[in-house]
Amino acid sequence: MAVSMLLALTGCSNGQDDANDTATQDTAATGEVLRIGTEGAYAPFNYTNADGTLGGFDVDIANALCADMKMTCEITAQDWDGIIPGLKAGKYDAIVAAMSVTPEREQQVSFTEPYFSNTLVFLAKKDSSFDPSNSSDIDSHSIAAQRSTISSQWLEKAYPKADMKLYDTLSNAFLDLGSERVDAMVSDKLPALEWLGTTSGSNYALKGEEIDINDNFAIAVRPGDALQAKINQSLANIKANGTYDEINQKYFAVAASSAAAETSTNAKTPENPAE
Repeated sequence: MAVSMLLALTGCSNGQDDANDTATQDTAATGEVLRIGTEGAYAPFNYTNADGTLGGFDVDIANALCADMKMTCEITAQDWDGIIPGLKAGKYDAIVAAMSVTPEREQQVSFTEPYFSNTLVFLAKKDSSFDPSNSSDIDSHSIAAQRSTISSQWLEKAYPKADMKLYDTLSNAFLDLGSERVDAMVSDKLPALEWLGTTSGSNYALKGEEIDINDNFAIAVRPGDALQAKINQSLANIKANGTYDEINQKYFAVAASSAAAETSTNAKTPENPAE
């Protein structure tokens, strides 16, 4: 009986090992999971759809990178102020969220090669005399911006005397601009064009020239993570095979043409680049 029980236990043990081996093989076959953090509130780069799913340029880029690396994307939304702490705490493996590369952030995370170049713009009511080329105009008007972004950091540094109104989300900043609780706003160009294409933004326009501050968006990972090199290779791959251009065209072709029309006429409202 003792021998029989030993054989039975041995049989059970082998069966469990086989099951574990099968599960491991299945996981390897379907690819590892890459956990991505994004904001979900920065259209057209990232936004939350009515059904709760995430969409936007960043989301499509993340999925394209996962496909190239033969990994499964798991993308979650995170409030902007907590997005770098979330990465450092291990809530996700990378941030794909229109994040600008800055010296301050480079002290906390490692960045991949850039995947988008950004400019800043001012917005105000179409009939407003607000002229951002005149520094006294900026200092004498209330200016909205999203907190902890390159827009607010630039405004604070370039115009420390300005009456700055900082908001936790871009949506709240646009809400106060559209409600005329602030006179003007500084924003990344494409989210500004996105908002101008809405009903709330229909009476507003870009003011002045685009502001080029050599701002580049990149993907953030934890320092020393080998994922940085893997993502860089996949970024190069999707740029070489045309995938990047397809995604860029999907979101930004209309925005670019609308910006040109706005500059030439200062009257037309740009269409929604995410539609």
